Amino acid sequence: MNTQQFNELMTTLFGGLLKPVDYGEEFAFYNYGPDLIRRIGYATNITPELIEQAAQKKIDLIITHHDAWDFVFGMKEECHKLLETYGISHYFVHLPLDYAEFGTCASLFKAIGIHNVIQQSIEMEGRSLPGIGEFEFPISFQELSDRVSSVLGETIKSWKNSDKPIKRVGIITGAGNSTKSLRDSHNSGCDVYITGEKILYTIQYAKFIEMNLIVGSHTFTEIFGVRSLSEKMKEKYDSLEIIQLVEDHIE
Repeated sequence: MNTQQFNELMTTLFGGLLKPVDYGEEFAFYNYGPDLIRRIGYATNITPELIEQAAQKKIDLIITHHDAWDFVFGMKEECHKLLETYGISHYFVHLPLDYAEFGTCASLFKAIGIHNVIQQSIEMEGRSLPGIGEFEFPISFQELSDRVSSVLGETIKSWKNSDKPIKRVGIITGAGNSTKSLRDSHNSGCDVYITGEKILYTIQYAKFIEMNLIVGSHTFTEIFGVRSLSEKMKEKYDSLEIIQLVEDHIE
């Protein structure tokens, strides 16, 4: 696959989801690598350490959900310097991947065993609405907590605020700590809300409205969407080698 074919494939996969957001803010292709892409490494985040790892694995293109954050001062500049030094391209895609039918939210539903997605996570009035899905048969809160911990491969935080069995689930992957997101899930009849970040107000409001709450990490609630994107690239270009780059459980 060459770079032109890659860009065409991204346009095909995401369609109109790429149009409402700004290039460079929510998605971008930084072309520092070879025109012919043979080996792709994927992760949730781009960091200098990840680029060093990619260089060791002879990666041509890194796919991530996030760009280097501007408020992690100096890291974006260091990442670009390393990408240019090692001749590795980087593509990140943020909100479009959150809202895609194969994206972060939909992929986490699939990972925890939910195949009936009632509502995709979407943007409305400048914020993300949670994805809503249902298990075929209700399960206990403990069983769901254990399942989420297992699929994320990390210790999670959980608050059982209701004794109801779990059937309907609301999810915003990553930074879904807003009480508005909890309210959206509550208004949609969810038995539990799953996300990747929490603050004091998240916990207080969940307790107040008797909403069960499960919180993993920002990184590992979103890795499934990046993996799904990489797998779709492999489906189109079977000669590609796809490698998951290792990120630490630091959150």
